[in-house]
Amino acid sequence: MTQPRVLAFRRSNRVARVAIVAFIVLNLAAVQVMFAAAGPAHNLLGTIGRLLGLYLALVMAFQLLLVARLPMVDRAFGMDRLTSWHRWTGMTIFWLVLAHPTFVLLGFARLDGISFLDEVVNLAKQPPVLLGMIAAGLILVIVTLSVRVARRRLSYETWHAIHFLLYVVVLLGVLHQVYEGTAFKVNLVTQAYWWGLWTFALGSLLAGRLVVPLIRNSRHRLRVAAVVSESDDTVSVHVTGRDLDRLHARAGQFFLWRFPGYNKWWQVNPFSLSAAPNGRSLRLTAKGIGTTSAGLRDLPIGAKVYAEGPYGAFTAAHRTRGATVLIAGGIGITPIRALLEDPDLTGHVVVLYRVRSAQDAVLLGELRNLADVRQARLHLLTGRTGTDYQPFAPERLLALVPDITARDVYVCGPNPMTTSVLDSLRRLRVPSRQVHAERFRLAG
Repeated sequence: MTQPRVLAFRRSNRVARVAIVAFIVLNLAAVQVMFAAAGPAHNLLGTIGRLLGLYLALVMAFQLLLVARLPMVDRAFGMDRLTSWHRWTGMTIFWLVLAHPTFVLLGFARLDGISFLDEVVNLAKQPPVLLGMIAAGLILVIVTLSVRVARRRLSYETWHAIHFLLYVVVLLGVLHQVYEGTAFKVNLVTQAYWWGLWTFALGSLLAGRLVVPLIRNSRHRLRVAAVVSESDDTVSVHVTGRDLDRLHARAGQFFLWRFPGYNKWWQVNPFSLSAAPNGRSLRLTAKGIGTTSAGLRDLPIGAKVYAEGPYGAFTAAHRTRGATVLIAGGIGITPIRALLEDPDLTGHVVVLYRVRSAQDAVLLGELRNLADVRQARLHLLTGRTGTDYQPFAPERLLALVPDITARDVYVCGPNPMTTSVLDSLRRLRVPSRQVHAERFRLAG
């Protein structure tokens, strides 16, 4: 990417960020206007419940836009940041799902002069209300299973499959709004706005998660070209297809990979590109942890590949300085290795690769060759982390890269390592705009 293209990319990102923030603010204001136009409900509790219901529906629409993986949003903020927002939005939905029906039921209970539980049974007899209750119950299930303690007990494939309940929730939620919504039925303008917002959200989800991937895979016809064992538990898969340059993939990005016929259709994994895309082939490298990644070495040559992407803002286009530090841990070396090969990553480069031992260093030979070609410095950080050895302590980073505050820093690896590095960078006062992190997380 030439310098003029980089500048144009950054300008378009700034415009996208302003547009997205304006979209959120305007919709929040629109909800307040609709609420005021509708007037109060039968009592204060019911009025609060109505307002919370409007915000619940609005936040659900925002969540659909987050998981739609819109290219403009992904390029502007990056999938890692979007995943954090996805989690916080999910928790907001969780609390609104508890609060909205509670206030509505309390309001009707006071109006009818009966107990809260009797009112629950009374309103559950109405189909639209029952649909809303079922949707709320499913949301509680999804959020509960996404809590860190529960999440650790589930495989990635199982956790991902559970999230398909989101589509059931959306259907039930829309039906509930059709019959129970009052605030957005005040006049034709409010109805047009509300259903226009939901049409946009649902259309974005359908386009981003189904239509565009189907079109791209039909166009590119991806196939397995080679399967290479990198170590006892790590394998690289080379993928070819037609017109791969039209994917506009960049080093540091990832795809969602499926292998029809060799894994169940709902089994999908986000694997980063482990080599800079050249328009003729793509390469992913994975460690055999989950069901999908462990079975990659058994893929036959010519097997069909279904990929969604490219995703992620972990690219050279987001650099702000002339020199760079690339920090990787474990299998997080894959996007770092691709970045090291990227011709757009100009200037001096230092690579810090953290592994338990040299035998665990995947793609080490390739890294050394690339480092020699571009005259980069490569440090292999081995050994067990302990009180006497903290490889990413601030003083250690400063000793390895004395001018680290004047460089862009790219970090990719296990979450504890990434957190440690980011904490040290803050303590060293590396400006946040120079720090780019990928935590192997995925929204929706």
